[in-house]
Amino acid sequence: MKRLSYRVILRKEPEGGYTVIVPSLPGCVTYGSTKKEAIKMAEEAIELYLESLQEHGEEIPTEERILEHTVTVKAPEVHA
Repeated sequence: MKRLSYRVILRKEPEGGYTVIVPSLPGCVTYGSTKKEAIKMAEEAIELYLESLQEHGEEIPTEERILEHTVTVKAPEVHA
């Protein structure tokens, strides 16, 4: 069985827990109350997402040609 890897972004929520976004799979978003749970939920969400793509005859995206870079910019000043 072929294994695919996907980047996930975990965002800590003010009310607690983590929202997880999978950038290469539009709309693939989940949540977990801990980092461990959030990552497990992401794995399940990705598997279900890929199964749905396959069932509908759609192409399964990969990240093999993805380059990632973080850009830091100056934030605008707040005027009171």
